[in-house]
Amino acid sequence: KIMFLLVVTSYMYQEKDPLFWNTWAQHTLKNALTLQKLNQNTAKNLILFLGDGMGIPTVTAARILKGQLSGQSGEETQLEMDKFPFVALSKTYNTNAQVADSAGTATAYLCGVKANEGTVGVSAAAVRSQCNTTQGNEVTSILRWAKEAGKSVGIVTTTRVNHATPSAAYAHCVDRDWFSDGEMPAEAVQAGCKDIARQLFENIPNIDVIMGGGRKYMFPKNQSDVEYPGDKKHFGTRKDGRNLVEEWTNRMKNKVTQYVWNKRELLSVNPNNVDYILGLFEPGDLPYNLERNTETDPSLTEMVELAIKILRKNPRGFYLLVEGGRIDHGHHEGKAKQALHEAVEMDRAIGRAGLITSIYDTMTVVTADHSHMFNFGGYTPRGNTIFGLAPMLSDVDQKPFTAILYGNGPGFKVINGLRENVSTLDYQGNNYQAQSAVPLRMETHGGEDVAVFAKGPMAHLLHGVHEQNYIPHVMAYAACIGQNRDHCMSSGGASSLSPALPSLAALLTLTRLLC
Repeated sequence: KIMFLLVVTSYMYQEKDPLFWNTWAQHTLKNALTLQKLNQNTAKNLILFLGDGMGIPTVTAARILKGQLSGQSGEETQLEMDKFPFVALSKTYNTNAQVADSAGTATAYLCGVKANEGTVGVSAAAVRSQCNTTQGNEVTSILRWAKEAGKSVGIVTTTRVNHATPSAAYAHCVDRDWFSDGEMPAEAVQAGCKDIARQLFENIPNIDVIMGGGRKYMFPKNQSDVEYPGDKKHFGTRKDGRNLVEEWTNRMKNKVTQYVWNKRELLSVNPNNVDYILGLFEPGDLPYNLERNTETDPSLTEMVELAIKILRKNPRGFYLLVEGGRIDHGHHEGKAKQALHEAVEMDRAIGRAGLITSIYDTMTVVTADHSHMFNFGGYTPRGNTIFGLAPMLSDVDQKPFTAILYGNGPGFKVINGLRENVSTLDYQGNNYQAQSAVPLRMETHGGEDVAVFAKGPMAHLLHGVHEQNYIPHVMAYAACIGQNRDHCMSSGGASSLSPALPSLAALLTLTRLLC
């Protein structure tokens, strides 16, 4: 506490001198001027970091938390994503929803096509839960485009590997909840629709890296789990009796592969000796980072580092999707502390990725699928703990309130007709549910635009305000994959550096086409 006060006092002393601000601004200006020379290299590698539910208020609060965790005031801290030179806004609506869900948005930023809520890897012509609207409406993802171009591809997530975000990279499903055939209606199975777990192994042959949770959806119904053998809620769910992990192992027996299910096994993998890895670390989602067993459960940063070291061996490069998926879950539960620590951990993973890749040949994009009904305010003073109280009482009910609040969610509580007095609670606890204006069992998504941070080749094409489905088109253009390849070929047919678009009119035309 004393060290924290010393750091904050030091900052506040410097900030009283105009020279401090002028010097900082001039340094920032000099850095900005270097961006006039655009990086128009061809992107050998593509990395998309997706913070599920990481709206702009979450980014700001995570920045403050990151600083406070290192003894600073917090507001002046830089997240790793803050250091990216190009920033845009993404419009997140689904084709049938003003406030989006994670499935329709995943289809947008992975497949380049906006879609209906609740559906993955299918166009807006497909109707949620209607199996017979799947066929003919499938759309492919940038992960497939990269694989078809000879690149290695990977998926790393803190949720289930068959959850909404990762599933849009490989599946075509009219219902995001069809995790295995055990969650599907019988008529959909009989009509020939495939569950998402099955599609993970069947649709795109030989995805090089798969890491996350979702183990129970890969095993026959009632088969006990390797980690929780006595807990029935973690038993296998598959009605078709298939063991998808065993099938993967058998199919890949002529390749250099590794299946792992805990941190010890993961960290024992030598990336130089493994070409394909399947890591399923929990029956469902991975635990929150605050609750993670650091001996048995890998962090997102640890998974990302190994993934990149395996994928980068391919001389043609790689595409990697990384999801900080439990930011979203923390917010839905009204547990801001869990959500923000998940965001800080994803930012650590972004930093680690930056250390083992190069901006000269690697395009990295950080964004969110949607926001949440989360915010913070209340005229808190500089350095106020992000989970703390506002410096005033309500002038209506004369009670204190926390800076962090939700517009709706499970934190709504009334005692004897009055708002609960939060000062009597552990409002800085890991699982404290911040107060909300409207009572709901689960807090909802927010509908505002989300940020897109970009660095590396062609990152400048992410600018201004864009439709969310523009993102994979830009990434594909940068890497010369998918439908954007003509600009990469010289007259002799060899790949060359991407030329700058010749005029503003051409840029506007391209943007219109891609959107």
